Amino acid sequence: MTKHIPVLLREAVEILNLQKGDVAVDATLGGGGHTRAILSNVLPGGRVVAFDADERAVGRFRKSAESDAGLREAIKKESLVVVGENFSRIKETLESLGIGEIDAVLADFGFSSDQMDDPERGFSFRSDGPLDMRLDERTETTAADIVNGWSDEALATCFRDYGDESKAWKIATAIVARRKERPFTRAADLAETVSGCFSDVEWRKMNIHPATKVFQAIRIEVNGELSVIKTFLWEGMSVLRKGGRMAVITFHSGEDALVKRTFAEMTKGCVCPAEFPKCVCGRTPLARTLSPKFIIPGEAEIATNPRARSAKLRVAERL
Repeated sequence: MTKHIPVLLREAVEILNLQKGDVAVDATLGGGGHTRAILSNVLPGGRVVAFDADERAVGRFRKSAESDAGLREAIKKESLVVVGENFSRIKETLESLGIGEIDAVLADFGFSSDQMDDPERGFSFRSDGPLDMRLDERTETTAADIVNGWSDEALATCFRDYGDESKAWKIATAIVARRKERPFTRAADLAETVSGCFSDVEWRKMNIHPATKVFQAIRIEVNGELSVIKTFLWEGMSVLRKGGRMAVITFHSGEDALVKRTFAEMTKGCVCPAEFPKCVCGRTPLARTLSPKFIIPGEAEIATNPRARSAKLRVAERL
């Protein structure tokens, strides 16, 4: 059974403007909450394709579907298709299924509670699991490879760029010094080293665990998250029909900045120099943004699901 609570569920489904008979994609299956909601809005006559690179997530969802008559029937009729692929392969995967255009696509870039709370995955500093952090366990590089193999400069850059960590250099040098004694193999061991870089006074002033940003940065690097997100955004928009919508939920500043920047690029028309008397590039906008800024969870949702507190929803419509 999944423990994950889908974030901004009502807001995301509403803004996608789903209709009966639509073909939609849930790019991040996770616990299946968004997938179920999308499916209920497009049936009868519609179809949902759900992606997840995490084979364990796919397996959990398929197992839970066995006890759900509606999901069993949808899978049997291929109204719901679950694929164990990274969402960056959305275009080629849909083509392999004979799908040329879709009406809507939703992506939730946060990691699910099932992944974060599984000590064997090594995503969390709150449990002593192996230092792994791979979303797709078919890939080779683990968090331990990075922590034990990268230079202090490379580690500091990672922590600073992907975690906004102000103590990036101090933490990086502490990691390098500690691994000379013995290599890091456990998540709790790394969390202890990172936490030791903060004074008691700094600890008391923080509203998150001192290792939060470092673990986030390493996870992003291990899974190449920002590069696959950018690929997904362009590929996903390319398969949307005119009027189709893309909704994206992010959880940290790096992700949100990338989505905001990419959506801005998609809305650009002519890029000819200002001194040109007329347009010669022929470029027209690919999309328009629907949310003036971004949508965030309400107080009630945050109260019941604290992990939703940093979520931001942005939406663009294909022109």
